[in-house]
Amino acid sequence: MTPAVNITKLHPKGVEPNPDHTEFEEEIYETANIDYTRVHIQHNPSVASLYEDALVYESGSAINSTGALVASSGKKTGRSPKDKRIVDEPSSVDKIWWGPVNKKLSENSWLINRERAIDYLNTRSRIYVVDAYAGWDPKYRIKVRVVCARAYHALFMRNMLIRPTEKELANFGKPDFTIYNAGAFPANRYTSGMTSNTSVDINFKEMEMLILGTEYAGEMKKGIFTVMFYLMPVMHNVLTLHSSANEGPEKGDVTVFFGLSGTGKTTLSADPHRLLIGDDEHCWSDDGVFNIEGGCYAKCVGLSAEKEPDIFNSIKFGSVLENVVFNPDTRVVDYNDTTLTENTRCSYPIEYIPNAKIPCLTNNHPTNIILLTCDARGVIPPISKLTNEQVMYHFISGYTSKMAGTEEGVTEPEATFSACFGQPFLVLHPMQYAQMLSDKITKHKANAWLLNTGWIGASVTSGGKRCPLKYTRAILDAIHSGELAKANYETFDVFGFQIPTSVPNVPANILNPARSWTLGADDFKVEVNKLGSLFQNNFETYKSRATPEVIAAGPRL
Repeated sequence: MTPAVNITKLHPKGVEPNPDHTEFEEEIYETANIDYTRVHIQHNPSVASLYEDALVYESGSAINSTGALVASSGKKTGRSPKDKRIVDEPSSVDKIWWGPVNKKLSENSWLINRERAIDYLNTRSRIYVVDAYAGWDPKYRIKVRVVCARAYHALFMRNMLIRPTEKELANFGKPDFTIYNAGAFPANRYTSGMTSNTSVDINFKEMEMLILGTEYAGEMKKGIFTVMFYLMPVMHNVLTLHSSANEGPEKGDVTVFFGLSGTGKTTLSADPHRLLIGDDEHCWSDDGVFNIEGGCYAKCVGLSAEKEPDIFNSIKFGSVLENVVFNPDTRVVDYNDTTLTENTRCSYPIEYIPNAKIPCLTNNHPTNIILLTCDARGVIPPISKLTNEQVMYHFISGYTSKMAGTEEGVTEPEATFSACFGQPFLVLHPMQYAQMLSDKITKHKANAWLLNTGWIGASVTSGGKRCPLKYTRAILDAIHSGELAKANYETFDVFGFQIPTSVPNVPANILNPARSWTLGADDFKVEVNKLGSLFQNNFETYKSRATPEVIAAGPRL
């Protein structure tokens, strides 16, 4: 890494540094060789100035009819998980879960990529630096610095991280972690370890992240999430969670929702009678639960004021809309137009949500842990109470369905498994996170549930119907009131789930899929066994690190 240097010797031109930023400019030169005498550095710029620069300097930028900044991420409109790498260095090498999720990058290749990113930033006439926090609990938060070449990226991270007060900003000091985003410049494909011209690299020794070859802003958000998945458990014994969380009016009434895309994680945590702690990234410490982020990153495809009023109304001045299509005259966005991508997104500060809990943390521990799935096969019960071992098994499995017809050749629902409901962001082995979750559930006597928001009666391709949202919400109400924990239960065959025999305001005939199945008992048995077999095959990856009790908590064929 570049050693500290004497600024005067490196700048013999006699250019006087900006007196307002001397200390900062010297620091960024010492750490990154960014030449402040040639590059105009906008340090913590205002929202308005970022709008102005985006509109003037960045193609595809506009202001929509509600005042949000519309931005284009260029060729890449989603994350590039196959191009994410972690530096192979002594301090972290023995802790990381190496494999397809975490690919090794040599320290030498890291240095080449870093030099390439810094060289690119030094060729810009202006760059942006944003200082902010990750983690709402001051005891555990980290100071993050984002160095980037695009105003859109700066505004995005200003929204997604936690914005310091003026006093905190004045005393921010050196960051704990720094992102250098040179995404408009490609990685050199001939550098050892590169498989394309995109590279997203994390170095836990230097506490830095580099981005080359992709301008998709979500790489920065999920990069910090990946960092927290390492730092919090390793340094503080704090569990990092890919989850939403909310809090009810009763003391200690906290619910954490795990779920992959399309399972209802955002929808179900947005409850007008409960305060939203956060919609995507949290930590569970000995002191309670805290949000990692200062904003939300919502999907916009099919968005409407009727379906998602909180998200819809948050798209205003200060928000960033990515890759959406709008009318050039009225600037009204067509959220159903997926010409550019189906992954249209909006980034906005969390305080734009009316019932957000600010600060986004609670000193209470979860009463309920809910694992969400959207089972398009129709064989998972709408609600099941889980034992501790079942929580670990299904948390590690992270199951949901990919719908038939979404991809060419997919004629039946396709099982999707993502460890801990966030496999692309895990740094440690999934069993480590699962054991931490189990220990916390035991210590704080939380109830754990598997909630299926998918199909009932039959699969999506065989005439089944999706469980109405009103029934899912009625189930949630019974969980939050404590009523469901006291219900009578029966055992669901193969998976061994405990399913209630009745739930207020929910038809009893849909609670057990074996009884609501419309295609006959033999057909149902075939489908349950088929799904159980998929679970078993998926769990082979984790079996060597699992206890016999956890393995036994899976499906029994």
